This record gives sequence, structure tokens and C-alpha cells, in this order.
Amino acid sequence: MGAGGLGMKKPMSRRQFLKGVGVVGAGSALATEILEREETAAKTEPLPAGPTLQGMQAVTLRVNGKDVPVQVEPRTTLLNALRNHADPPITGPKLVCDQGACGACTVLVDGKTAYSCLLLAVDMAGKEITTVEGLAPEGRLSPVQEAFVEKDALMCGFCTPGFVMSVHALLQASPNPSLDEVKRACAGNTCRCGAYPRIFEAALEAAKNGQGRA
Repeated sequence: MGAGGLGMKKPMSRRQFLKGVGVVGAGSALATEILEREETAAKTEPLPAGPTLQGMQAVTLRVNGKDVPVQVEPRTTLLNALRNHADPPITGPKLVCDQGACGACTVLVDGKTAYSCLLLAVDMAGKEITTVEGLAPEGRLSPVQEAFVEKDALMCGFCTPGFVMSVHALLQASPNPSLDEVKRACAGNTCRCGAYPRIFEAALEAAKNGQGRA
């Protein structure tokens, strides 16, 4: 039986081998050139615009009666803007959970309590923002702050600014609240140290001292 009957291929000549290598080499060179072009295009073409790729924006926040210019990304929260972008930093609102669950970052926005970690700074332009610093602009404590000191209504202190702001807002709306009203007003604030009884006492003491009529 001949070689053809065994299914054996005819040996490749030296000329055919060199020609095949040349074709493969040309294909490899072409593929390399295409990849290099794609890499160059990827480097030169701008990435699609998105929330984190639009650059910084100039925003003027109205905080404690003063204009506070900041440069922020569209995704920057009010809490982040106050603590890390304002000059000087406004650090009364505390960064704790950063999820709107603990109330340590509570501020007033147009007179109403709000979690500053859930608000975008760019949305706050034109609004009146009050932090715990704004309750004592000349360094003199407000009745709520004085009551917190008098009743020793704090331990570690991280939650204190948020509680002070919640109690302040309550007494502005209801100068003579009941204990249940105080508890409801503070329901959005968490004290991991467990100083709730003294916090409630401080709120009622501030009410007695006329905080709501200030």
C-alpha cells in the first residue's frame, strides 16, 4: 500500500515552510499593529462622563449665617463638604455610620433636622444650614448646650451634636414638650453609650429655661 493509502501527507518543501512562516509572521505583525492601535485609541479617547468623572463644582453653602464656598464632586455629601472641603472645616456634625442610621451628623436645613450624610452638597445651595457651631456663634452656649453640660448628658460625645440639634429643633417647634415628645424627637439619634435618660432630662431642662422662646 502506498503512502497515500496510509493517509500520510507529502513532506513540506523548504520553500513551502519558509513561505508559511512568512505568512504567520505577517499575520502576527498585523495583529500586533491592531492591538497597538486599540491601546492608543483607548488612551486618547475620553471616558464616558459619569457622576465621578465630571470634575469638581463650585458651590456656595450658607452655613450658620455665613457663605461658605466649597469645591466638590457632584457625589460629595453635605457632611463631607462641611468637614473636608470648608475652610475652616466645620466639624460639629460627626461622621459615624455614614448611612443615615445614627443621627450623629444631624444639622438643620431651613429649620428642619436632616442627616447631612444623606444630602448632596450641590443640592444645598440657597438653603440655610445650621450646625451645632451655629448655636453658639460667639462661644456662648445655647440653653440646650448648657442643659447637656448641667445634666451630664453625654459620655463619648460623638452623638452629642446630633442630639443637641434634634432637641434644639424640637424646642423651636414645641417650647414646652412632654417627655414622650422629647423621645420621639430624638428617635432618629443613637447613643451607643446609653446616656438617653440624661439626654431627655437635658431637653426638659432646656425647655424649662425658655429655649423655645429664644
